[in-house]
Amino acid sequence: MLVLVTYDVATSSIGGSKRLRHVAKKCVDYGQRVQNSVFECVVDPQQFEILRHSLLKIVDLEKDSIRFYFLGSNWQNKVEHYGTKEIVNVEEPIIL
Repeated sequence: MLVLVTYDVATSSIGGSKRLRHVAKKCVDYGQRVQNSVFECVVDPQQFEILRHSLLKIVDLEKDSIRFYFLGSNWQNKVEHYGTKEIVNVEEPIIL
């Protein structure tokens, strides 16, 4: 299933920049960055639970916010993209 992870970390607070880096690093482990604080993650339910648990341990819910949007397995028909960023199919292998 495709899960869109979005977050807003208060970098002006103590430890905010560190939390922001940790959230981004954790999201990179599960998906690809499509905008500054937005990741597309193709995960199974168990992987999602691990990701959610990890992210909720990092953020400060008094100062930060995080959202999960569940686009399901048939997400290709639910996402439209326009603009300059290259579209990458998150389910295909990446060859370097």
